Amino acid sequence: MDTTLRDGEQMQGVSYTPVEKLHIARFLLADLRVDRIEVASARVSSGEFEGLKQITGWARGNNLHEKVEVLGFVDGDLSLNWIKEAGGKVINLLCKGSLRHLEKQLRKTPGQHATDIKEIVRKAESADMQVNIYFEDWSNGMISSEDYVFYMIDSLKNEKIKRFMLPDTLGILNPDQTYIFCKKMTERYPDLHFDFHPHNDYDLAVANIFSAVKAGVKGVHTTVNGMGERAGNAPLSSVIGLLHDHMDIETGINELEITKASRLVETFSGIRIPVNKPVIGENVFTQTSGVHADGDCKDNLYFNNLLPERFGRKRTYALGKQSGKATIRKNLEEYGLSLNPESIEKITRRVIELGDKKENVTNADLPFIIADVLGSNTSDYKIFIKNYALSLSYGLKPSASVQIEIDGTVYQETSSGDGQYDAFMKALRIIYDGLGKPLPLLTDYQVSIPPGGKTDALVETVITWNLNDREFRTKGLDADQTESAIKATEKMLNIVENNEFNIAEKLMINNLH
Repeated sequence: MDTTLRDGEQMQGVSYTPVEKLHIARFLLADLRVDRIEVASARVSSGEFEGLKQITGWARGNNLHEKVEVLGFVDGDLSLNWIKEAGGKVINLLCKGSLRHLEKQLRKTPGQHATDIKEIVRKAESADMQVNIYFEDWSNGMISSEDYVFYMIDSLKNEKIKRFMLPDTLGILNPDQTYIFCKKMTERYPDLHFDFHPHNDYDLAVANIFSAVKAGVKGVHTTVNGMGERAGNAPLSSVIGLLHDHMDIETGINELEITKASRLVETFSGIRIPVNKPVIGENVFTQTSGVHADGDCKDNLYFNNLLPERFGRKRTYALGKQSGKATIRKNLEEYGLSLNPESIEKITRRVIELGDKKENVTNADLPFIIADVLGSNTSDYKIFIKNYALSLSYGLKPSASVQIEIDGTVYQETSSGDGQYDAFMKALRIIYDGLGKPLPLLTDYQVSIPPGGKTDALVETVITWNLNDREFRTKGLDADQTESAIKATEKMLNIVENNEFNIAEKLMINNLH
């Protein structure tokens, strides 16, 4: 069960609009094919109500109605009515899983709490709604008030409750504790369906899922990208890798869509995925060491079962001070090139030299490095951004007048846009459309300045482009953000003009053996 849209949205600074919630819910159920999704908390806000209403309307039309779940509370029929009015079919009832929470927060006895829960379960049954039970703070309950936990389950086990869900609400368990506590539940109540709901405060959420599944729980809870309050929840991507590869458990998850789901949530939440996040991080299928590239050239010696192709991704080999000749060869394969050993040695030395200076060397830089090192004139730009004038006025749309030179011919256009760089790109696209030239789509735009940078600090803009399903990056450096983006754009224009059509051909003629 994925709870990105409920527990995941409790991450500080994250709030989805109803339309965003609908898009994510549709992707999770229809494309990624998770079994269930938890999408809202009852009575939180009008926006939450509208989001739930849109999701349930779509789900009902696609026979996925019972896969949509909503967190509700022990509040008589208030949560039930709210969920039912929004079209919900399943309530995940939040109950108390530890005696301390019950006595300090609700100030009730176990018997009173059980009676209140039963009343809601019976009202849900009469409303044709399904009930699952969350035992909030269950992990602390097992540590300090185990008899209370068993009392509650004994009191409710014969009610119309489909799933009993066991949260490690504060993320306090380790894998040994998780196994012991979950095993007690599954052995004592073999006919009940238990879910395990971990939090990641000690970075043990995925490991605890491993232990819970070994102990016999039948369901686990995740969020896309590990979104969630405090340190977050168990990341869906890591849990799927664990279940498929380490436990030989089949799921209905479509692995190819995991990366897309992660990018979708990243876009709507505004929370960047850490570059070293397993499975979905930008760097996790990138080999940096030249030794590793050499091993992969010889027999894929540094591959593991988490092959990038499973998740719609590709393995790459980073260029920098740790690069070796094998790293260069692997990157040349991207361009269909095979240089002679002497040329590769020269290029390797140059890449290491740049890496020692903390230069960020990318695969897109390689053709220019090759041209420079081998003394070829293919490094000459054929396209120059000669002049540009950018206008930003209060109350008016930004505009740009752009003049570029292509093979000695100058072209000029003017356009407006939603920002100065957007206006610049629109003017550029008018020129390119008129010439019938391909212009890549901008797919990502990242800006960075040194930590503690002042207003006059240098700005590095890294832009990701896509042309004919091939993705590459260019970067620009300037004291002005827009100008650094324009420098990155000029580099892109020459990569498209020279590299895709001319560099590969000339290098193959001059340097192949």
